[in-house]
Amino acid sequence: MKTKHFCLIGLLFFFISYLFFANILPSFNGPIDFAHWFNLIGACLLLSFNYVFPKNKLNSFASILTTLGVIAHIGLCTIDFIMWSFEDNDNAKAELSYQIRNTPSLFYPFIVIGPSLLFMGLSMHALNFIKSYFILVLMVVMGSVAIGFSFFVLKDGIYMLLGCLFFVLGLGLLLYRKK
Repeated sequence: MKTKHFCLIGLLFFFISYLFFANILPSFNGPIDFAHWFNLIGACLLLSFNYVFPKNKLNSFASILTTLGVIAHIGLCTIDFIMWSFEDNDNAKAELSYQIRNTPSLFYPFIVIGPSLLFMGLSMHALNFIKSYFILVLMVVMGSVAIGFSFFVLKDGIYMLLGCLFFVLGLGLLLYRKK
């Protein structure tokens, strides 16, 4: 399997997780939190983008941001798995949320800043192609901004999904661009 295949599978898993987050796909109340498993696996596979784009200073910095973002996604998914395990116990969820919000060493790297680094890193990878594939780069950058804005400001899963669609399409098309 080629590295590009891992990238493509990562994009697919990542997008599927957003289908769950937007409640387009049913969240099965079974023993598995599918949304976060797809997100976790997808994010880890997105590390492959560090190896498929041209090697230069921008790529090196983008690779660091992407790697830190994946690490943060692992932490975020872990927190979400714990939250999910409380099922209908809203008091326990509220206590955990309160604890995390009041612990800066968890809140900022794993909730606020860290996961954004994945989007920033992949957007920086895309910037390598701004002269020749401006529209695709714009899709990636605007998609990543839309994901963050819809999550933190709008708190709307549908807009988050649309942002993810642009982000994933832009990266996927850049991945298989004609050379």
